[in-house]
Amino acid sequence: MLRLSHYLGNPYVGVHCAANDEYAFVPRDAPDSLIRDITEVLQVKVERATVGSTNLIGSLLSMNSYGAVVTNMATNAEVEHLSRFFPVYRIADKINASGNNILVNDHGALANPDLGRKTLKAIEDTLQVELHQGTIAEHKTVGSACIVTDKGALCHPASTPAEMELVRSVFNVPAAIGTLNYGAPLVGACMIANSKGGVVGNKSTPIELGRVEDALYLI
Repeated sequence: MLRLSHYLGNPYVGVHCAANDEYAFVPRDAPDSLIRDITEVLQVKVERATVGSTNLIGSLLSMNSYGAVVTNMATNAEVEHLSRFFPVYRIADKINASGNNILVNDHGALANPDLGRKTLKAIEDTLQVELHQGTIAEHKTVGSACIVTDKGALCHPASTPAEMELVRSVFNVPAAIGTLNYGAPLVGACMIANSKGGVVGNKSTPIELGRVEDALYLI
């Protein structure tokens, strides 16, 4: 199931929200309509939160069912709040926008190739999956360039065949290409999704929605 929605008029819901199969995290000022959409479509418990004292939760938080990785800008109180739900690692790296730079499901993870080796091991331990490094459409910010669940992946339309094969191999799911929000290629910034559904930026077209449904097996 898919639903069009927005965060205070902003269609880039993937920048501001994050979800796995059990929980979703949204800004503290998220409208009730967005929370209702996420609750109904993703069938999760929604928690209001901040990360790094901002509303950029999707950009600064990456998570699967086993754990979460947050920016080193996250406060102790924010980490403590998230730790109620799963293990949390506060990234210790100059590349710290975790949601933008780490793409993960319950089968694997793909990270910005510039992340340091010590950081990679800590991420693997927290998310409990094997971590690979690579690009999507030559973007190092793989979390922005792709959306992945335990059922499928939708990637930036300029992704190369080798990158698509890497996504299929790392995440053990089929992968396709597409856009959202009327042609925006950074699909990870445009939506949140899990194995049960997706909440998509409200500028997305019917053709784009059909592509998401096919790619993430939400029909």
